[in-house]
Amino acid sequence: MDIYNMFPMVTGFMNYGQQTIRAARYIGQSFIITLSHTNRLPVTIQYPYEKSITSERFRGRIHFEFDKCIACEVCVRVCPIDLPVVDWRLERDMKKKQLLNYSIDFGVCIFCGNCVEYCPTNCLSMTEEYELSTYDRHELNYNQIALGRLPMSVIGDYAIQTVMNSTQIKIDKDKPFDSRTITDC
Repeated sequence: MDIYNMFPMVTGFMNYGQQTIRAARYIGQSFIITLSHTNRLPVTIQYPYEKSITSERFRGRIHFEFDKCIACEVCVRVCPIDLPVVDWRLERDMKKKQLLNYSIDFGVCIFCGNCVEYCPTNCLSMTEEYELSTYDRHELNYNQIALGRLPMSVIGDYAIQTVMNSTQIKIDKDKPFDSRTITDC
């Protein structure tokens, strides 16, 4: 057997050994990551009975104040999908627009917040309400009356246990973990 004929076979075994070591290293790293997650607290929330408190800048359902609106239609112009429907008529004696109807279809809305950001009279604001599911998509078309209702705060509802974010949770180390051991900071 010639030495030059054995060279490809030897390099093949070396490549195989290097690939085996690399694969074992990747498996070891993933196993260490998996083990590091075993000491973390569970993040499961029993949804209908427990609700998480939304962050300060959460973009939920839009709240509309009919009396503040001047029917300038800035919200329609800045909306990427031209979603708000603004009906108005011109009062000729006062030379001013009078708002007749305002509606938003939340089945189409992408909750970008541009309408709230650019409204000159601050008649639009984002709420913390995120439960907008219905069985009929036509119920997601909110008019000025539905948009004017303020949602009930999660904190104020006595029937629901609120769950803080992980940065707001303090656990009592002496007691075994239970959902009742989470206390406010």
